[in-house]
Amino acid sequence: MPDSGPDTILFDGVCNLCNGFVQFVIRHDPQGRFRFAALQSPAAQELLARHGLASALLPTEPESVLLLSGGRLYSHSTAVLRIAHALGRGWRLAGVGWVLPRPWRDALYRFVARNRYRWFGREESCMLPTPALKARFL
Repeated sequence: MPDSGPDTILFDGVCNLCNGFVQFVIRHDPQGRFRFAALQSPAAQELLARHGLASALLPTEPESVLLLSGGRLYSHSTAVLRIAHALGRGWRLAGVGWVLPRPWRDALYRFVARNRYRWFGREESCMLPTPALKARFL
């Protein structure tokens, strides 16, 4: 049975690009549709385990933003495009990405993911949400 709870974005908590993406989503999601969890966190690992996904998704350096929506897990370019579509308004224009074949989209995604620490840097630990945003983080 699909999960009807809020959609959850799982992200690399030490990646500056990923943290920037989370901040972007927060700014453009005033309804609070999305929750967030760093992949390195126990909460994210518990959520993945609850959906029978933890054993396959325990990399030491995650390469993907994941979206858990309706009980299904989306990764790579599909996760990003679904998130952009859910933000509505002009962000739905990112939907033009759907015209590219998934292998091409994911190859571009993986290229950026492999280079993200070099291009954008990384932190020693996961970001801490502000008190106002704490309820949106697992």
